[in-house]
Parts: sequence; C-alpha cells; structure tokens
Amino acid sequence: MSKASATSAIQVAEAKSIYEQLASINVNDHIEKKNGLSYLSWAWAVDQLLRKDAQATWSYTHDTEHGNRPYIQVGETAMVFCTVKAFGIERTAQLPVMDYKNKAITNPDAFAVNTAMQRALAKAIALHGIGLYIYAGEDIPLEYYDLSAIKSSSDKSKATKPTPSYADQNDVQAIQALANSVGVSTEKIVDAYKIESLSKLTKDQVNATIKKLQEKASVVA
Repeated sequence: MSKASATSAIQVAEAKSIYEQLASINVNDHIEKKNGLSYLSWAWAVDQLLRKDAQATWSYTHDTEHGNRPYIQVGETAMVFCTVKAFGIERTAQLPVMDYKNKAITNPDAFAVNTAMQRALAKAIALHGIGLYIYAGEDIPLEYYDLSAIKSSSDKSKATKPTPSYADQNDVQAIQALANSVGVSTEKIVDAYKIESLSKLTKDQVNATIKKLQEKASVVA
C-alpha cells in the first residue's frame, strides 16, 4: 500500500469513528419546528462542527451562467446545494427554497434563499453525523436505545395517542357564516392556521375561531 493510500485509509477510519460520535449526540434541544418538519439550528450545528474540526469549510453551488446566484433554477423554483468539508470528507445536501407551507417558491426573494441556504448548511452538517437522525424521522439517536425498545415505545405511543377530531360540515358552515357577517375572509383564517382549508381545523381551533368571530360580531353590532 502506498503512503497516500495508507493516509486515505486512516482518514476514512478516523472519519467513521468521528461520525459515530457525532451521530450519537442528542440534538433535540436545538431543533426548530415548522409545519410538522424538523430543522436543526444551523448556528448550533456550525458551532458543534467547528469544535470537532476547526478547519471545516462549506460552500454553495453557484449558477455562474445567471449572475453567479447561490442556487440552481429548477423551472420557476430554486434548489440550494451546500457542500461541507470536514474530517477530510466532502458531503453535499440539497434543499428547495420553500415558503412557510413547505412548498417550493416561484421566483424566490433573497430572504427565502438565505433561509434555504442556512437550512441546507445544517442538513449538510447532519450528513457528517450531527442530528442526522431527525431527518430520518427519529426522535432520538438510535445509539440511545436498542431497536426493539424504540419499536415497543413507538407502538405503545401509536396505540394510546388519541386521534385528533377535525371540523365537520356544520363547523365549516358556522365559521363561514360568522366570517361573512363581520367581513373576515375565510382565506385569512386558513392562512393564519397554515392549513389548506377550514375542514382541516381541529375542534379546538374551531371553537377558538368561532369565539373570536363572535366577539368581533358583538363589537361590530
């Protein structure tokens, strides 16, 4: 084996050991939630990465043919690619530029692109081990418990967790009638709850919405 090959083999072995260490970190206190999706705090992820490898670097794929933009155009939407080099290994993650509904944005502005870049950075760092489990839909690193314990806990949780109750036709009609009487757009209500339609409101949200509209109606009256 040549000296270069030996050095490469050592780097791979060391990277595997470091990956296992990083993958076992519980990052739950540094997770940001958005519409059911979990995102690792990019600032915390960068801090943890640099503590392990002070020489770590990251970069974004630029569209040099269209103003050197830090994203790639996909139709009228955009995709951000971030590459993190750490422990002698490069790993690349991609992320669409999305709105608050997790839908790809048409002709995104600078703020949306910046947000996607930060999240893509955290995702690329996760490929080195830090917080990767949250992107797999897990609540804790697999190293914390054996798989049988996780499955048992998950099955028990599914069995005891109550099924949420949503708005029925009468609820929807009541909200529509109240909203019309006080000049409130139902689209505004839907956007406020970040849902697709009034039928997606939970019963608690239905009650809260009706109460607010009734209070507004009494003021108008």
